[in-house]
Amino acid sequence: MPENEKKDTKGVNLQIQLDEETAQGAYVNLAMVNHTETEFIMDFIYVQPQQPKAKVRARIISSPKHTKRLLKALTDNLSRYERNFGEIDVSGPNPHDAMIH
Repeated sequence: MPENEKKDTKGVNLQIQLDEETAQGAYVNLAMVNHTETEFIMDFIYVQPQQPKAKVRARIISSPKHTKRLLKALTDNLSRYERNFGEIDVSGPNPHDAMIH
């Protein structure tokens, strides 16, 4: 099966499109998450060192069920990553701390 083709839960082939601009991605170093009863809002932000402003590069709005599935997918991938490359060190400065001061 081609990489851009996936089977959904009902066995139907789903063709995923990725335009060039989206394929380039956007570097972010901060995420902020909020929620209501019916949705989660995730803002992905780039904070420049020593700058008083930060820019939201993407906002994702998702249902609670899909957000939980995303969390599971991230957890599974982080576990595999750390098995292959070692534990990720999260010590050191956090860009969020620079925004608070």
